[in-house]
Amino acid sequence: MCNPRCACCNLCGWRNTVEQTFASSGTGPGIARGAVAALADEPLDWRFKAAPPQSWGRSTREWLATGPTLSSLGTPLLTLDGAALDHNVRTMADWCAKAGVALAPHGKTTMAPALWQAQLDAGSHGITLANLPQVRIARAFGVQRILLANALLDPAGLAWLAGELAADPDFAFLSWVDSVESVRLMDEALRAAGAERPVEVLVELGGPGGRTGARGADAAVEVAAAVLRAPTLRLAGIGGYEGAIAHDASAEGLAAVRGYLRELGELHGRLASAYPDGAPPVVSAGGSAYFDLVVEELANLPESFTVLRSGAYIAHDDGFYRGISPLARDGGRTPFRGALHGWARVVSRPEPQLALLDAGKRDLPFDEGLPEPQRVRGGAELTGTAARITALNDQHAFLRDAGDLAPIGAVLRLGVSHPCTAFDKWTAIPVLDSADAAEPKVTGLVRTFF
Repeated sequence: MCNPRCACCNLCGWRNTVEQTFASSGTGPGIARGAVAALADEPLDWRFKAAPPQSWGRSTREWLATGPTLSSLGTPLLTLDGAALDHNVRTMADWCAKAGVALAPHGKTTMAPALWQAQLDAGSHGITLANLPQVRIARAFGVQRILLANALLDPAGLAWLAGELAADPDFAFLSWVDSVESVRLMDEALRAAGAERPVEVLVELGGPGGRTGARGADAAVEVAAAVLRAPTLRLAGIGGYEGAIAHDASAEGLAAVRGYLRELGELHGRLASAYPDGAPPVVSAGGSAYFDLVVEELANLPESFTVLRSGAYIAHDDGFYRGISPLARDGGRTPFRGALHGWARVVSRPEPQLALLDAGKRDLPFDEGLPEPQRVRGGAELTGTAARITALNDQHAFLRDAGDLAPIGAVLRLGVSHPCTAFDKWTAIPVLDSADAAEPKVTGLVRTFF
């Protein structure tokens, strides 16, 4: 087994320079491009609720060659705007490059290898994931740099991971630990599995009332000391999630986030002498709501390699992230664009100011705000009118106060809030050239794996 204090193993796979990361832009570091491309050869059928009957029996590639448009798709429906996706990927990549930080976007937002590839092609350093099933999917598509933003304590899962690390010397993996007990359990399971390479871990710092993470720097230092004593683990840095500290962009919320990030920076200083010689330790934080504060507070820490984990930015939204995104908080127009849209048909008008649409909780996200009616296809604009969605059932949306703008049979475009609970409802999502076009063309079909 490698000495956990040496500078070998896969650590350099995570902590090369940001300049090297962005120099690879356009080649897609660490993903099996052939496996992603092969998804276009997958036959379509009734298992994919977005796939119309005329596509059944054809591969995605063959169906797209027929030139389908939005009109050929049924409702309920969720689509991605291809132009908005491209814009968001480029915008975030450029922002990180200028800030001098690495980006390992949270892949759990989309669980879509084709979108991970787009992010890697734009210069992302790796992919972040939330649990072991997601890691296995990423490995099936050849992702070579994975940050697991969670603790991995499952003995069977650790045995599988040990095998992956032993079989692929280029596989760079980071996990989290937040207690002495979690260190003990990981070490015990990895010893039992006969691990050949140490698993690199980040000590997670949490906050009062937050999610996981050691409560306070003293507890985190104890966790780091336990890692240094465990021969199957290697201390690679620190991590945390500031999004658990606040949920808005109020002065109080931003101050709480800054306070937490400063504690994370102080922890980095306390552990400076504990790291193995070689590449600088990883300091990782940053969702899609406060990544600007992460850069302001952590990017200039001495001897560190800052890794953001923002994920929702790729699709952005017309709700929660539209209001809290760092690139929109100044009151100006956000550089990110909402790429997700729901499409639903009016199927009933049982009351004068009530219309029922054929999309509900099984089709659209609702945990961070209800969908917003934007326009009627071929008809009126609804943004800025009194029309609103007031509730969702499993398969229906309640549209109120649309007047005569939404007759029975009309198809409405809906903006959605919180992409993380949108992608999981669809195994295949059509990509449109532009959702604003009079007759959008279907240019792709994004496969998700949840």
